Amino acid sequence: MRKLNWKKTVAVSAALALCVGTLAGCGSKQAAAPAESKAAEEKTETVQEATEEAEAAEGEEVLTVWCWDPNFNVYAMKQAEALYQKEHPNFKLDIQEKVYTDIEQSLITAAEAGNYDTLPDIFLMQDYSFHKDVANYPEIFTELTDSGIDFSQFSGGKLADSTVDGKHYGIPFDNGATIMAIRSDMVEKAGLTVEDFKDTTWSEFMELAKKVVDANGVPMLTSSGGSEIVIEMLQSAGASPMQDGEVKLVDNAALKKAIEVYKQLIEEGIMVDYTDWDQYIASMNKGEAAGVIQGCWIMSSIQAAEDQSGEWAIVNMPALDEIDGATNYANCGGASWAVSSNCKNTELAFDFLNATFGSSVDLYDELLPNAGVIASYLPAAASDAYGEASEFYGGQAVYKDIVEFAGKVPGIDYGAYYSDIRSALTDAITNVVQNGADVETEIQNAQDTVEFNISE
Repeated sequence: MRKLNWKKTVAVSAALALCVGTLAGCGSKQAAAPAESKAAEEKTETVQEATEEAEAAEGEEVLTVWCWDPNFNVYAMKQAEALYQKEHPNFKLDIQEKVYTDIEQSLITAAEAGNYDTLPDIFLMQDYSFHKDVANYPEIFTELTDSGIDFSQFSGGKLADSTVDGKHYGIPFDNGATIMAIRSDMVEKAGLTVEDFKDTTWSEFMELAKKVVDANGVPMLTSSGGSEIVIEMLQSAGASPMQDGEVKLVDNAALKKAIEVYKQLIEEGIMVDYTDWDQYIASMNKGEAAGVIQGCWIMSSIQAAEDQSGEWAIVNMPALDEIDGATNYANCGGASWAVSSNCKNTELAFDFLNATFGSSVDLYDELLPNAGVIASYLPAAASDAYGEASEFYGGQAVYKDIVEFAGKVPGIDYGAYYSDIRSALTDAITNVVQNGADVETEIQNAQDTVEFNISE
């Protein structure tokens, strides 16, 4: 039962008392003066308005939300609010825009102080943070497993990021499915087609890529931060770097193969790797590379080169050779909505999330063109909005393809140590490529580093 707000109750009572007093005063005179009648009428109207406002406020159902991007996730929440209000007119969101680092620090501060009253009802969280924060600060979260949300309708690879010990702690927001975006004009100059690059292995891809490099005089791929594409290769093979809470970098055949592939890409001039992000983006926009493998969010940067409209296409990434279960699908980045332990009305929070991000194709259809939000909600792929041809990508229904890619991503476990694993692998890859270090030795060093960090 909802608690009555005593201030609002008093306001209503006072208003009613005033109304009674006013009416009694009017009845004591047989003929009130015009001015007095008008004043009494205005008082009555004021009282009625105050009463209606107080009663309306008493019926409000409010949830507080933390998120960070006004043109992306904040906008999405506002649209979700408007959608839910169609059936729940008294519903309201208090959306508070906060920098993500501030959100995460506020969560940690609350947990370490043991005071969760400062937390909102709902907050957006980067996927890579879930395992770490659920492991270290489980009291922050409300489990969503029995919330009524049908998690089977989302990408399994995406869900793995916010699922800990088989329990759900996040409902997916944006899609981070990995794509290989390639210049169709450069591919055709090499006597090839976009179709040739679909469903390839890395060895097959390299043979095709060499022809594109020779024909155009630029690398086939551009990259930023070697560990990122290696981790995507790892996920595409379903090879977790953590198993049963233990670091599993050594004796991980997929990881060894991924680093060897990365080294070959660099040494043979098929891929160029930039440490500067702006240079990385410029290499695409200036035609200094024929393609890129990245999370689908890279599309906004690709499309900044309006003069290249119609010259790009999207396919899935290559699969690792000689690795059992290797696929052409991975995920890179994204965020999910969480419900805090401070939420006093979890039933309302569950119903709101279920009715919007958990099931509404209409919501995702609105967010796609207006905010660039690509859904991880699989049924969205069947909608007209996702089936529309993209002029920039040569008439391809790219968003439908991306959602379908997302549905095929293997789930892997990074445990609570994603940042440690990525940092250690970055050092290993750098030593292998730049210093000629032995792959297996560097993998062992990476494992030792992560294990040391865990033990502290």
